Amino acid sequence: MDADVRRRRLLYRAANLRSDALHKFTSGVRAEYGTVVIENLNVAGMLRNPRLARRIADAGFGEIRRQLTYKGEWGGGTTIVSDRWYPSSKTCSGCGVVKAKLPLRVRVFACDACGLVLDREVNAARNLVALAAAQCSAGTGVAGDQGAAALNPRRADRKTRTTHPGRGRGGLVAQPPMGQKRETVLRTPQR
Repeated sequence: MDADVRRRRLLYRAANLRSDALHKFTSGVRAEYGTVVIENLNVAGMLRNPRLARRIADAGFGEIRRQLTYKGEWGGGTTIVSDRWYPSSKTCSGCGVVKAKLPLRVRVFACDACGLVLDREVNAARNLVALAAAQCSAGTGVAGDQGAAALNPRRADRKTRTTHPGRGRGGLVAQPPMGQKRETVLRTPQR
């Protein structure tokens, strides 16, 4: 077997494994949580960092966001995208004070005003939860918000189909008088 063929097979398998893992991850998140908050990250800018580019590209941030969004619409959940410039990791989740500068190498958030000390990511997560609560209580009217009724949460097309005599458990077809069009009478199955 040619080395190029083996290489292509391995790359194909890796792509399928990555896709499967992303689908399982996003399905698990959507099954667990009705509201998901996503940060609108500058992925193109992050890819300019040569040390992180491969790992960021492999993570598939855009695909995760796409899947979480469509699975939320499909299942009746809410997806909230925070603004790119929202300082989720620089804002104190206890008192709301925003730090002017907080470099990425600093992994622990320490508030100078109230003395709160938290892991930087936990602090950002708490701020995003507060953002979601504020947006959901505003009731934007989008399907999935607390104030909106989800009559068709999966947004599936509702179709009626014509039935044929003698096929399945469908309806009956009435025979029209001569010269008139045929009309279908549907019988809905009782459950």
